[in-house]
Amino acid sequence: MSNTSLSPAELHQNSPALTAPVRNEVVLEMNQLTRRFGGFTAVDAVTLSVNAGEVFGLLGSNGAGKTTTIKMLATLLPPTSGEARVAGYSITAQANDVRRAIGYVPQGVSVDGSLTGYENLLIFAKLYDLPRSERSARIQEALEFMGLTADAKRLVGEYSGGMIRRLEIAQSTLHRPKVLFLDEPTVGLDPIARDAVWQLLVDLRANYGTTLFFTTHYLEEAETHCDRIAIMQLGRIAALGTCRELEGSLGNGLHTLSEVFAHYATSAVASGGNFRSVAAERATAQRVG
Repeated sequence: MSNTSLSPAELHQNSPALTAPVRNEVVLEMNQLTRRFGGFTAVDAVTLSVNAGEVFGLLGSNGAGKTTTIKMLATLLPPTSGEARVAGYSITAQANDVRRAIGYVPQGVSVDGSLTGYENLLIFAKLYDLPRSERSARIQEALEFMGLTADAKRLVGEYSGGMIRRLEIAQSTLHRPKVLFLDEPTVGLDPIARDAVWQLLVDLRANYGTTLFFTTHYLEEAETHCDRIAIMQLGRIAALGTCRELEGSLGNGLHTLSEVFAHYATSAVASGGNFRSVAAERATAQRVG
């Protein structure tokens, strides 16, 4: 693991995964996907598809519907209407098959601080039903890939925020999922830890062809790593395309991604999210960082 912080431009230049071809094969497809909570529509008839091997960013202000979308795709929350297929499986009719085909890294801490890094991975290896004969080798491979071999026997409660995030990614990819969902994967991390996590993620894509579907409030992460970006506003997809396409969508020459985001997410930006979403985000940052 390097301790040198790279700029977004340097990361873009040095990341082998960013030049990896995206296969022309749909691995995730949403069709009129909708989720309501009483009279409130959190996700409103979202339709889009993601190709195998793609790095896809879902942007939006607090309360735009990003986390709700990911929770539905990860089968943690049933849709009110509409449908989605992940790795060829229906999120409603074939939820167990979807869960075997994906990995999920939530915003909040998802590891047990009272266990060692190795013990956390062993639990997940059993949950994923990895063959007993493969568990040890797969765990060691994950620890080495994430730069955690030397800390495998330490209690996770002693880990730094960056180490915790790397462990969470390791446990969510033990079974080599086709799609990895990441909800704010670098929230609360310092710039060096953020760069380290992203280098591991793009290496994961390069080595295993894993499709990365993530949310973030760090626009430079989306600009650096995404093949395509969708911007959500009030539960709907307000804009979709490559970074260059989005920057050119406002007319009058190219604009920055920040300008594009402000344009398409204006009403949500003005509010900054409600009390619950702001409190949840700050609590997550405090726990991880």
